[in-house]
Formats: sequence, structure tokens, C-alpha cells
Amino acid sequence: MQRSMADIVSRDLLDILVCPQSHAKLIQSGEWLYSTDPATRRRYPVRNGIPVMLIDESEVVGDEEFRKVMQHGVL
Repeated sequence: MQRSMADIVSRDLLDILVCPQSHAKLIQSGEWLYSTDPATRRRYPVRNGIPVMLIDESEVVGDEEFRKVMQHGVL
């Protein structure tokens, strides 16, 4: 899946954002920001290049998806 520049969160912003639940660092994969915390396995949407860092808007992903994203940075 090809991302447009509008969907990519800047490195500077990504360096300061954390998961609101666990306070873990985040990594971007596609249109999602994934928490690096294996206990919560949350992902947050990026809409029009803007991270939506609300727990109510996040999703919990399965173990397999979490491992793939943590290993490769992409699905």
C-alpha cells in the first residue's frame, strides 16, 4: 500500500507522541500508529495526516499483527 505524504506523520511529531494508555513509543505502519507496548497492542488511526490519539478511536490488534508490525514496521 502506497502512502501519500499527507498520510505520513513527521519524524519530529512521532518522536514526541506516545500511547495515551501505556505511554509507550509509537511506530507508523500505513495509516496507523502502533503502540510498542505488547501488553496493550493498540493502534491509532492517522486521518488526513493527523494522528487521532484517543483511546476510544483506537483498536486492539491481535498478537500476530502486532509481532509483524514490530518486526518489520509494516504489514
